[in-house]
Amino acid sequence: MNLYLWVKSLHIISIIAWMAGMFYLPRLYVYHVNAKPGGELSETLKIMERKLLRSIINPAMISTWIFGIWLATIVGSDYLKTAGWFHAKVALLVGMQICHAFLARWRKDFADERNTHSAKFFRVINEVPPVIMVIIVLLAVLKPF
Repeated sequence: MNLYLWVKSLHIISIIAWMAGMFYLPRLYVYHVNAKPGGELSETLKIMERKLLRSIINPAMISTWIFGIWLATIVGSDYLKTAGWFHAKVALLVGMQICHAFLARWRKDFADERNTHSAKFFRVINEVPPVIMVIIVLLAVLKPF
């Protein structure tokens, strides 16, 4: 089999796992905001949030980067240097990484009972990763520039 296709497949699988977690974690935060601090629901959500971030989101993000960089080396820098869509995709990926970092920080705030954000805030934040993802996919598939 073609190495490129295997690496591309593993990259896509990693992206799916990363995005599934990025879509779900803010939703858990919406529920957590309304949970009584120190209560059973709050403690359960803390465990769920920690496990989701550490067991799924972080490893999937790392593998997404690894397989994406590997793909870039297979394709070659000559092509990618002039591919505007690729530069835009990487910029959006950095934005996704920043979103990931904020989600991790807010998980720590919940764990320490220091959350200051509302459920509405997390409902809005819940829309950021899907929007970034849609644009990234369109860039990667359509290669518009």
